[in-house]
Amino acid sequence: MSFTNTSQPHDNPDDQVSDIIVEQVFKAPRQIVFDAWTRQEHLVQWWAPEGCRITHCTVDFRVGGTFHWCIEIPPDRQIWARGIYREIAPPERLVYVDSFADARGNRVSPSYYDMSAAHPLESVVTVTFADLGSDTRVVLRHTIPASVPERDDTAEGWSQMFERLAIHLKG
Repeated sequence: MSFTNTSQPHDNPDDQVSDIIVEQVFKAPRQIVFDAWTRQEHLVQWWAPEGCRITHCTVDFRVGGTFHWCIEIPPDRQIWARGIYREIAPPERLVYVDSFADARGNRVSPSYYDMSAAHPLESVVTVTFADLGSDTRVVLRHTIPASVPERDDTAEGWSQMFERLAIHLKG
C-alpha cells in the first residue's frame, strides 16, 4: 500500500488542499472490489478503522443517493457520517461528497463531534478501480485542507480500512 500527500491551491489562497492518496492492489477481480465499496452487506464488514465497527449502514446507490453510516468507537462513542454520490461509473470510479451527519442523515458541523474549526463541512472522496486481470488497483483521493489537524487521523483511518478490505476480500 502506498500513501501520498499533495498540496495544490484552491478557492482560498491562504489555505492548501491536501489530498490524502491511498493506493493498494487487492487480490480480487475489479467487479468484486467495486461491489465491496457499494453494497451494504460488504461495507458493514470492513468500513471502519481497526477496533471500531459499523452499527448502521444504508446505501442508496445512485447519483444523488446517500450512503449513511455510523461508526462505533469503543468504549462508547458513535460518529455518524454520510456520502452523497456525485459520480458513479461501474466498475471504474466513484465520487462522493463526505460529511458528518446525525442519526437521521442530516449533515452536521464537524464540531458536533468535537472536530477542529479547520475541519471542512464537506470533502470530496474519489475512488478509482483499475482492472489488473485477477487483481484490482484501488486509488483513493480524499481532499482535505492541509490546515486540518485531524487530517493525519483520516489518513490512518483509510489505511486501516484498506487493510480490513483486503481481509474481507480474502474471506
